Amino acid sequence: MWTPLRQPAFRGLWASGGVFFLGSAMHTMAVSWLMVQITHSSFLAALVQTAAFLPMFLLSLPGGVLADTADRRALILGSLWAYAAAAALLTLLAAFGRAGPATLLLFCFLMGACTALLLPPWNSAVGDTIPRGELAQAITMISIAYNGARAVGPALAGLVFAALGASAVFAVAVASSLLMAQAILRWPPAAHPKGKLPPERMWGGMLAGLRFVRHSPTIVAQLVRTVAFSATGSALWALLPMIAARRLGLGAAGFGLLMGCLGGGAVAAGFFVAPLRARLGLDRLANICCVVFALVTAVAAASHSRPFVYAALLAGGAAWMAMLSTLNAATQTSAPMWVRARATALHTLAALGSFAIGSALWGAISGIAGLPVTLGLAAGAMIASVLLAPSFPLRIGAESEITPATPWMDLFVAIEPEPEAGPVAVEIAYRIQPADAASFLDAAELLRVPRQRAGATFWRIYRDLGDPTRYLERFIVTSWADYLRQRGRATVADQALEAEVRAFQAEGVPVAMQHYIAER
Repeated sequence: MWTPLRQPAFRGLWASGGVFFLGSAMHTMAVSWLMVQITHSSFLAALVQTAAFLPMFLLSLPGGVLADTADRRALILGSLWAYAAAAALLTLLAAFGRAGPATLLLFCFLMGACTALLLPPWNSAVGDTIPRGELAQAITMISIAYNGARAVGPALAGLVFAALGASAVFAVAVASSLLMAQAILRWPPAAHPKGKLPPERMWGGMLAGLRFVRHSPTIVAQLVRTVAFSATGSALWALLPMIAARRLGLGAAGFGLLMGCLGGGAVAAGFFVAPLRARLGLDRLANICCVVFALVTAVAAASHSRPFVYAALLAGGAAWMAMLSTLNAATQTSAPMWVRARATALHTLAALGSFAIGSALWGAISGIAGLPVTLGLAAGAMIASVLLAPSFPLRIGAESEITPATPWMDLFVAIEPEPEAGPVAVEIAYRIQPADAASFLDAAELLRVPRQRAGATFWRIYRDLGDPTRYLERFIVTSWADYLRQRGRATVADQALEAEVRAFQAEGVPVAMQHYIAER
């Protein structure tokens, strides 16, 4: 697990990221507790989580597109400096007693927006510092840093809050973001390789990422399971301030300790999640995590014993980390390089977007039904999410599914169009013996997914009514540039499917490819 730390760039970026996560965790805890002190409202306390994580829902995918296409160094530094400026202004407002409920929610949202734009390029930059074979270990290390911050941060924030007030905690968030910016300046991410094609535009890049995920059953399954787990598990996180204040009679330091137990359990899980994943498999481990977290939520709903709740939260933090790190690793290792930042962004969107919406929903329910009933409903929903496993199984992507392949054929076009010209229609003609027709069609149908996943908006197989041995594969791509990108996105696994289809080609007859451009 420790092998990624041998790389100086990974070590530096990982350590600075841990410091940033620490400042962010301290900030969120201070805002949550300050909201409880000001309003005594469970709904407004839960809205702090919504304000902090809703920007992930709104901006993660645009951030992923920018991470795949723009200058990652400038994007990361700009996000960090904006985060530091917002945190500094909130520090001043809190110091002069001008931080009311609306102000707290607004600045949580602004700083969450900066984080949403920061994480996709930062994740991809960290991933570039190590070989792919160490990516799963690196993700576990990042999860340890993140959850270690959530363990230490709230407890430390509680002590600072009690001694110096909220403004001192917010000042730590400023310092942590500036320290991370220094690390990026020292170990800047490598520039994207320059190609002949213009970079993807924002809207087109978002559609390409969504199209890839839509036609990738492996990633769809991972995102569905992420949404289910995060949305139901958000109840415990969002209502923890009210559990501390109302049910356990704790102050700021005690609430920080509750958060620290969740984070401490998550850190501990980082040391044994990989062996458990190898022994149990992804689905069985995921189901166990759901059951454990549901039981922890039920304990928080029913128990007034502080030691019992502390112990339960340690187990809950371990289950939370094991589940989300497994889902994150599965997503990142299943996406090719050209779309990895967007796939990671969609995982973030699924996890934190559902967390933000779930926090608001559970907060509203608790205002009507009370804490015990709300937490009991959340525990039941978490148990029910296990039923998704048969329909949405989890797996790690194979090496062949992300390794780029060389296209089968040259373009052979008389005059190459402008990059933005289109749409482009591509036709591939096959000559198939009647005895092989049914098997050929079964194999050819498997080409639908890789063609559409890489950029085709339409795909179909046709039979020539004048010649029953002639079949035509036809697909349409939005522009000539998108078609060239599609050719470059083909993987070794995609090419293996094409080889199976071409194996049915009549002997001695070459496969013929034609390209057509729409006339205006």
